[in-house]
Amino acid sequence: MIPAALASPVATLAVIVTQAQPPAPGSDRGEEFGKTSPIALVVILLLALATVVLIRSMTKRLRNVPASFDPPEEVPPASDTPGVPGPAGTPGAEGGPARERASPDG
Repeated sequence: MIPAALASPVATLAVIVTQAQPPAPGSDRGEEFGKTSPIALVVILLLALATVVLIRSMTKRLRNVPASFDPPEEVPPASDTPGVPGPAGTPGAEGGPARERASPDG
């Protein structure tokens, strides 16, 4: 005989255990449940192939992207002999106009 203090938890546990059992196979599912068709395999393989092709294509394109999109900075040619001015028209050259480049910010 089970004491009255344990009767309620034991009964509750018994109800939970009996309800937790999985239903009998095929009781609420159709005949085709769990069966895959060969078409699904073909679709999955085509998706994998398309993914591989797209990754290779993107890798090739990314190799051609420059490291920076900033315009290359122009470096004036340096004169080998000190005291001899550089070509006329370069910033800071003697005899040429000294112009400063405008910044892109304005």
